[in-house]
Amino acid sequence: MTETVDKEAPPTSTDGRTYNNWAQNDTLEDYSLRYAPKSFRRWTPYVVATTALGGIAYLADFAIGGSIAISNGFSSAMVAILAAAVVIFLTGIPISYYSAKYSIDMDLLTRGAGFGYLGSTLTSVIYASFTFIFFALEGSIMAQALELGLHIPLAVGYLICSLIILPLVIYGMTALSKMQVWTQPVWLVLMVAPFVSIAIQQPDKFSQFTHFAGNSPTGSSISMLGVGAGAGVALSLIAQIGEQVDYLRFMPDKTPENSKKWWGAVLSAGPGWVVLGAAKQTGGAFLAFYIAGSIGLSKANEPIQQYVHGFKTFAAPVALGLATFFVILSQIKINSTNAYSGSLSWSNFFSRLTHRHPGRVVYIFLNVGIALALMEGGVFSFLNTVLGFYSNVAIAWIGAVVADLVINKPLKLSPSYIEFKRAHLHHFNPVGFGSMLIASALSIAAYFHAFGDYGKAYSPFIALFLAMVLSPLLAVLTKGKYYIARLDDLQEPLLGADGLPSAAILTCTVCTTDFERPDVANCPFHAGAICSLCCSLEKDCHDSCKNDSGTGPVALAMPTLRSVN
Repeated sequence: MTETVDKEAPPTSTDGRTYNNWAQNDTLEDYSLRYAPKSFRRWTPYVVATTALGGIAYLADFAIGGSIAISNGFSSAMVAILAAAVVIFLTGIPISYYSAKYSIDMDLLTRGAGFGYLGSTLTSVIYASFTFIFFALEGSIMAQALELGLHIPLAVGYLICSLIILPLVIYGMTALSKMQVWTQPVWLVLMVAPFVSIAIQQPDKFSQFTHFAGNSPTGSSISMLGVGAGAGVALSLIAQIGEQVDYLRFMPDKTPENSKKWWGAVLSAGPGWVVLGAAKQTGGAFLAFYIAGSIGLSKANEPIQQYVHGFKTFAAPVALGLATFFVILSQIKINSTNAYSGSLSWSNFFSRLTHRHPGRVVYIFLNVGIALALMEGGVFSFLNTVLGFYSNVAIAWIGAVVADLVINKPLKLSPSYIEFKRAHLHHFNPVGFGSMLIASALSIAAYFHAFGDYGKAYSPFIALFLAMVLSPLLAVLTKGKYYIARLDDLQEPLLGADGLPSAAILTCTVCTTDFERPDVANCPFHAGAICSLCCSLEKDCHDSCKNDSGTGPVALAMPTLRSVN
């Protein structure tokens, strides 16, 4: 978007559509429902990657690792954490690549990766649920620090933890990039300091850790049930890739000159987040073991307790204050990302169902409000249960998307490009949408003991396997007819002379605002070009531009002008 509309009148389909000040301000809106244009993607790969990695400063990993080790013992916990990390890393590679390549967020990517325009509304809720569940968990950890360090009651602490995030998130990538870059070095030093101190002063603790049994009925030895249960909890973090690509969509175009830096940023800030994530889970398991003898197993998975005792090994007089500062810093870094990504997801969800868009900022308050209610309800007490159940649905979604990207596209069962605009998509695509529903339904049944103890323990792996098998199967059965409802018929090509997405500017017939070519479609109803947001909000056209009003299949087509190198 190169200019803004400064009117307040409600949108119509006959006059120029106008948006309120929140929705038309690019700095606040952050292209929440759109392709991120070249004119806005002004950051270097390093800044984008650092901002994305700054968002994984959360301490829930320490709580998750501690909980897994306490419940299942050392050996099962380590295998579970490693297994989940491998799955998350491999599934994150194609998602990160396609998001950075096409400059679109997780929701827009899902639309074109087998779910359809309305089919991806369900995944928007799944993703939004991830953001407010983890906002609540992280906020609970921060409130525990406020209670221990500043004697603030938990209920009040929950409110403070929610309100403190709002100013940062309102200004989106512009504010978050600065905050994450400047705070990252401090956070990294404080995070590793206790481990370095313990390694110097008490190196034998690391060998003793390998015998940690926790509450496991099989002690510290490996248990396949324990591995499955632990991995299920860790796999709940698979949807974190959505938050990573919410930043990676702002990557500059990949060119021969920046290719190495581009790939380094995409891989490190995309799937690479889980390398640090698994290390933090292992660290949380170790610290839980380290402090369990002092405070008991019931509180050993609380990060504030872990770091108070960790800092006492080298800074005892200020350990409590230092730990409180570290936890608060960590939670601000991650919950700003949770709130930001949640606002993007809710924006996509409600714009499709209501054909209205009051602006991304409105949904920040919705997402934070839900998280606050969960905090007040004591969600931290049910950590393993909540995350174990959620992972079944999340991994079915991610599995279906990945199957389309790495199986269907190479086999030419789906288009080689990602189409996200309503004007060119069917409402529902049974390939991804159907795969996710079937896989999640069966894995949830397994989670509730439909297939015995092992079925419950490995229910997330059942979801992943079924989603990745069903997606190409359904693509073959439907012959890929539900991916594209109408081909792009604008005269202006999508690619420039350099082979990259065109930066040519077209004026939307509806809102009379200028947009770059990839964000625009031809609209017979309005007899001209229309931007993706105005197309999404249009109520009167009834999808008249598509065959059979967008409900019937058309032949799968893959025009070469869409192939972005």
